[in-house]
Amino acid sequence: MTATKKVSAKERIIRTAHELFYKDGIRATGVDRIIKEAGVTKVTFYRHFPAKNDLILAFLHYRHDLWITWFATALKEEMAQSGKLYLALPQVLSRWFLSPEFHGCAFINATSEITGVLPQALPVIREHKQDMADTIAQCLPDTPQRIQTAQKCALLVDGAIVQAQREEDREATVALLQACLANFIQ
Repeated sequence: MTATKKVSAKERIIRTAHELFYKDGIRATGVDRIIKEAGVTKVTFYRHFPAKNDLILAFLHYRHDLWITWFATALKEEMAQSGKLYLALPQVLSRWFLSPEFHGCAFINATSEITGVLPQALPVIREHKQDMADTIAQCLPDTPQRIQTAQKCALLVDGAIVQAQREEDREATVALLQACLANFIQ
């Protein structure tokens, strides 16, 4: 018999906010809906998150941890198979783009949704994007151009994410990303 770990109210709130903010948007998701779906009282919610802005920042940190862990692991696995970043990176993104849980990049979405009203989110967003570029850099040869090449790749990834979110043919986006990457990394 295995023991099930009881999830704290704070964790339920963050997980619920993560699901709703990512799927429906930060502005479109009200606190009352999060409270209801997390199964907590208003008192409990506000004890952990005195304002929605506090929850938004917690959501961004939570999302970062989940996504960057997945991304680093998946990229390492693909690099072990193909040995070439221009092949591995599109394959990793294809897994994400083609999953039913794909709703774009939470950090790109947050940039357009909230940074004007919650400037404290911008450092978290920048850190996420830097960590993505650093993860990509780990897959590149140790040359003087390594960081710049990783930043170029990250820029292409961000563009591919937006295009995959906008277009119906996500496989075409992945193929285009691979062609672009092959132009400057081998």
